Amino acid sequence: MSEPGIFEVMYSLRTMRRLKTDPVPDELIAKVLEAGTQAPSGANTQPWRFLVVRDAETKKFIQERYHPAILKRFESFLPFIDNKEIPEARNLKAAVHLGEHLHEAPVLLFVCGERDWPASVPDEQRVGKAPPPYGSIYPCVQNILLACRALGLGASLTTAHATFHDELCERLAIPDDFTPVAMIPIGYPKGKFGPISRRPAAELTYFDRWGES
Repeated sequence: MSEPGIFEVMYSLRTMRRLKTDPVPDELIAKVLEAGTQAPSGANTQPWRFLVVRDAETKKFIQERYHPAILKRFESFLPFIDNKEIPEARNLKAAVHLGEHLHEAPVLLFVCGERDWPASVPDEQRVGKAPPPYGSIYPCVQNILLACRALGLGASLTTAHATFHDELCERLAIPDDFTPVAMIPIGYPKGKFGPISRRPAAELTYFDRWGES
């Protein structure tokens, strides 16, 4: 079966938070990671590193911290989680489901970024740890998500691991000059890929001057 074209992939790139427990072959993960490395980066620095977590105990360690973080983040919405009249309820329910079952995902992929001060920050303001270059890391993350979709894998982008950043870095032995920017649970999806809901570009675009359509 041929892989879908790039526009079909982009227009059906649903966030897949409900994943099967079936293992994902190493060759598919390798292909996904290679796709990530094809992303552009400032001065071609390629400041990303990948950490593929499959170990059951480590995944459980992450889930036990991730799930409470999700519940706290959405605690004001939880009473309405089963209200089908609220548009956001479905996504919220899927996010909570992911938190409950995160450790069952075959792969937890961390995309880490090398810390480096932007040129716009003066030397005297460079206090503490430098941030990662998000403008380079997120194109890499998007390539990974697109590659997962093209290969029939379900994936979702989450950053809730930041709430237990230090514990996570210690557990995964991530050095101080790198930081985990994104976590992507990957597996075969329980749902189906299909059209996504987005506002038309025409509603969001101005020409020559803000507000001029």
